[in-house]
Amino acid sequence: MMVIFTTMNLPGKFSEYWTAHFKDLHPSNCRLLLAVSGGLDSVVLTDLVFNAGFTFGIAHCNFQLRDTESERDEGFVRALGERYGVEVIVKRFDTTRVAEENQTGIQETARHLRYNWFSELLAAEAGSNTLLVTAHHADDNVETVLFNIFRGTGINGLHGIVPVKHRFIRPLLFARRQEIKNYAVEQQLQWVEDSSNESRKYTRNYIRLEILPLIEKIFPAVTVNISNSIERWAEAGELCNQALKLHHKKLCVVHGTELHIPVLRLAQASPLKTITWSIIRDYGFSAAQLQDVLGLLDAASGKYVCSDTHRVLRNRNWLIISPLQNEAAENIIIQEGEKQLRFAGGKLNIENLSAVSVSKDERTATIDASQLRFPLLLRKWKQGDYFYPLGMTKKKKLSRFFIDRKLSIAEKEKIWVLESDRRIVWVLGQRIDHRFRITPSSSQVMKISWLES
Repeated sequence: MMVIFTTMNLPGKFSEYWTAHFKDLHPSNCRLLLAVSGGLDSVVLTDLVFNAGFTFGIAHCNFQLRDTESERDEGFVRALGERYGVEVIVKRFDTTRVAEENQTGIQETARHLRYNWFSELLAAEAGSNTLLVTAHHADDNVETVLFNIFRGTGINGLHGIVPVKHRFIRPLLFARRQEIKNYAVEQQLQWVEDSSNESRKYTRNYIRLEILPLIEKIFPAVTVNISNSIERWAEAGELCNQALKLHHKKLCVVHGTELHIPVLRLAQASPLKTITWSIIRDYGFSAAQLQDVLGLLDAASGKYVCSDTHRVLRNRNWLIISPLQNEAAENIIIQEGEKQLRFAGGKLNIENLSAVSVSKDERTATIDASQLRFPLLLRKWKQGDYFYPLGMTKKKKLSRFFIDRKLSIAEKEKIWVLESDRRIVWVLGQRIDHRFRITPSSSQVMKISWLES
């Protein structure tokens, strides 16, 4: 619930907001670790937490980006800790170097460094009820929502900064920047100013310093209005997420490290784009790739779309989301020209032969390459699979083939098949398909060797 209180002083509002959002947290049962930069907001947060009677410590990040100013801020925060009689933990980062190595922006790098460190601090106190507290306020929340809208967002981006996320809490989200400053002045609190906050080169600063003042000329209450709307958007987001979970339960089947989705059922789901995006976004896919993934619903078997970490593959009547790392995947694409492939079952070596040389080793397949259609698919066998065993002109289900070969359950669980255009080419370690055998007219020969792990 997001409420902008208007009828009481800041400590009173702080207490009421805390009770509404963190009612199970009391000075007697938790310890707080405050993220303090030395700026106005975090100094006021420190004073409010101290007066509320909580046990707390201070965590300060020195990003070493502003020379003497960064050193000044660190010294100020150390002195602030002495004033309140609490421990101050300082972490110094070589932010510029990390940004250059990762080729990321300074602001993005600093944020990742900050939250990674905060998470490490909390992990070190995993057995305790310690929480990390930041000083984000209502104006920050409005700026975040506008930033998300300008960048492009779904409904989850409209709730902005949430009061509680895991062990991170934000108890100042009710407060306007001006009333925080008024409190600091009334209490004669001191703080330091970060000169980079006035730089228009950072997107959030530009929104705060340029865009919002222009909007306020037309809608003076824009911050209050958006803040109150965030509550409704957050609740709408909860309803949306509840509905999406039901769709996921109906559509998504987990197979080891993979997610299998029936094409026909997904195509009939509504709203299609929202449901599909909710599934693929956790696998590294961008919103710009959504249409490409939807295109797989009408694509031929073997077509796929990749993110940095995963692949969505159309395999017959299924979409399969699998890791790009072959060792973790159970459905692996083999492109034309690949010479070697590692997977959970071992390693494949692929070579084109200039002369026919048929091997009798069951771990080697010599096939007519002219019959192949790339990309090939390497996957675990499944019930219903069939092929034409070498020497036979009638198809046979793999389950029956395995019974005839007297394979144990454990042996069957390890079986992989190589597929081309929905036809099984080779049951690894067992037999090739008769349709891909070498004949006197074969002019293109491929040899695939399997080294079992």
